[in-house]
Amino acid sequence: MNNSAIGVFDSGMGGLTCVKELNKLMPNEDIIYFGDTARIPYGTRSKETILKYAEQDIALMKKHDVKMIIAACGTVSSMVGMNKNAAGDIPFTGVLLPTVQTACSKTKNGKIGVIGTAATIKSGSYGKAIRTIKPDISIIGVPCPLFVPLVENGFADRDNPVAKLVVEQYLEPIKKDGVDTLILGCTHYPILHDAIADYMGENVELISSGSEAAKYACAFLTGKDMLTERTVEGTISFYSSDSTDLFYENAHAFLGEQIHGTVKQVAMEELTALA
Repeated sequence: MNNSAIGVFDSGMGGLTCVKELNKLMPNEDIIYFGDTARIPYGTRSKETILKYAEQDIALMKKHDVKMIIAACGTVSSMVGMNKNAAGDIPFTGVLLPTVQTACSKTKNGKIGVIGTAATIKSGSYGKAIRTIKPDISIIGVPCPLFVPLVENGFADRDNPVAKLVVEQYLEPIKKDGVDTLILGCTHYPILHDAIADYMGENVELISSGSEAAKYACAFLTGKDMLTERTVEGTISFYSSDSTDLFYENAHAFLGEQIHGTVKQVAMEELTALA
């Protein structure tokens, strides 16, 4: 047993979709969440910058008593790849491996679509990981850079004309390709689930990277006998590198409920000094 918290970080609010699933699967666990909202989006940065940000985010997590760290960020996961030692001696996972494992198990026609930030798609990381499992899979990847600002600014409703237009523009080539499985390679994208599902149709399975990372963490901690022994509901501590007021306002869209507790701001000087 291990009563330490699970650490989760993302470039913004999208990682809260992972937190929501973690809380559902392991309600007694404490969770520490950091959203680097001052530097969002990571997906438009260079590989070197993304890796530096990830190093700082991991260092911040390690300042707390955590037993596992989850990079609930598709961009970071794509750059780090399947390196399970990214956090040193603390168990670590990104969203990449858990997501591709599920996608490969779900596809029936062997055609998988991947959507993510520009950096994620450019890296080709999802395609490489998929082919280590199923070399003959057909993969089509499309960057969707406007999805994150749409979600962060509340334009994600399935009936929102802006969301519908952008979804159609981005996903048209994927739909034409005839995929039966679509990886939502950024943890913001599940907030657009309904708009994406409406356009892609009921025969296309949508795979949420945040949810898959949470399921992987649950299986890992269970298998290693590292679950908490507490029988009461765990706490979630929130940290942000930008406005805590905005964090409060936006969190509901990702968690499905208002935040209970406080959000603490991490000064940029503190964050950049960590690595």
